[in-house]
Amino acid sequence: MDQQPPPSSPTANFGSGSGQTFIDVFERAMTVAPDREALVCGDRRITYRQLKQRLEQLHAVLHDTGVRRGDRVAIISANSDAMVELYCGIPMAGYVQVPLNFRWIEPEFAHAIEDSGAQILVTDRDPGELSKLVKQVIRIDTGEYDALVTAATPLPFDELTLAESDTAGLFYTGGTTGTSKGVMLTHRNLIANAINIHAIQPMTSEHRYLLMAPIFHAAGSVSLLQSIFIAATQVVLPSFDPGAMLDLVEAERITHTLGVPAMVAATVEEQLVRPRDVSSFQVYAHGGAPIALEVVRRGITAFPDTEFVHLYGATETSPIVTGVANEKDLVDLPEGRSAGQPAIGCRVVIRRPDGTPADKNEPGEVTVRGPNVMAGYWNQPEQTSASLRDGWYWTSDVGSINEAGYLFILDRSRDMIISGGENVYCTEVEDAIYTHPGVLEATVFGIPSQKWGETVHAVVVRRPGANPVDSASLVAHCRPLIAGYKLPRTIEFSTDPLPKSGAGKVLKRTLRDPHWSDHDRSVG
Repeated sequence: MDQQPPPSSPTANFGSGSGQTFIDVFERAMTVAPDREALVCGDRRITYRQLKQRLEQLHAVLHDTGVRRGDRVAIISANSDAMVELYCGIPMAGYVQVPLNFRWIEPEFAHAIEDSGAQILVTDRDPGELSKLVKQVIRIDTGEYDALVTAATPLPFDELTLAESDTAGLFYTGGTTGTSKGVMLTHRNLIANAINIHAIQPMTSEHRYLLMAPIFHAAGSVSLLQSIFIAATQVVLPSFDPGAMLDLVEAERITHTLGVPAMVAATVEEQLVRPRDVSSFQVYAHGGAPIALEVVRRGITAFPDTEFVHLYGATETSPIVTGVANEKDLVDLPEGRSAGQPAIGCRVVIRRPDGTPADKNEPGEVTVRGPNVMAGYWNQPEQTSASLRDGWYWTSDVGSINEAGYLFILDRSRDMIISGGENVYCTEVEDAIYTHPGVLEATVFGIPSQKWGETVHAVVVRRPGANPVDSASLVAHCRPLIAGYKLPRTIEFSTDPLPKSGAGKVLKRTLRDPHWSDHDRSVG
């Protein structure tokens, strides 16, 4: 049975209800600067007044499909102006957006669509067999989406009764059991994040933000609502390329952006080799994965007038938990290796296994409390109970906090790799590897990468008597089963059984530690 979002407040005026919602965020922009440029994507430029009309037209399109309050609308799309409209307009109309990782393959899409119970799929590609899982498909790439929205009579949001406790989106993240799970983020969660990021990297209506990281990703959308709140202009980069990114910074006078560390590294190298006019560029934030300090040092050379901001969080925290707003000043200090200090409204406590708070500099599990913490996992009550305890989100990250309140992430207790800002759960990769008939045993973990933070590494024991398996054939076998970014980049074949504990559990750390022996932390 579907887990429906909480009921709304009984009030019924535009922008009213219990607390603030996406409608209130947009209404402030309309009050402050209705004729300011809101969105730039390629040759398309629209003001906040025009964007409001587009969102009301989208409201009419969705209403005409027959979806009901709280129904889910899945999205598969690269960055585009349509993606921004969907991200904002679906929750504003009282529905639940389900933005999916466009790098997934069909089985992964199918799981999330079926699990969420999505009624509508809006996509920028041929949906193939996925069309059988929903009542209606709306194509972006064929021009269908734009034609429907443009032709629709605007349906105002005035009569809607939204509440901050309403679910705004299901954001699917990898599952430790091998399947992704939907993180329920409410209007309150995402608006709290907008306030958190604004406190770390303030903007004004005169600033111009580049939407560069994928919007479906928590990191990619981190400042989307913040920019609308303060009526700034957002410029969309449809597909990341370091040269294209710098060209946009120069041409559009971009002031702020965020990228995962691999994007930062690529743009730093591009700027050092073929510099652009980046005099407008004020803040380069990065998150989604740890960054090599050498990338930051080179970034200071490439962008001498730009401040670097390090953000740490998780999908479950909408995502901001901590931040370093002055990374340049800290890069050669111990705090340069930290994840920063807690965001406004966030409490961060390191806990021992028994739940008691740890002392300063004592390692333990990172727990977070605040208005940005998720409502739970969609239809996963047991996993919700395990992760949310007495209002605290247990991150499964191992860290410590020093006397100045800086959080240091030391390890991940959850079996997960972060490669290029993407979460890769080891069990997903192991499950795929084990389906090969030539594999007897396998384990997967992350090893250090200067470019990606971590890459996926597998240790495999061949099955005696079976046709010999090599790296190329094993990767080819896994390719139809998991997304490309989850595939092993390196495979080590062992002639000995995998080391195991007395309980029979693979001693993954024994295999992993030698790869990290020359690094100052054991993640990223």
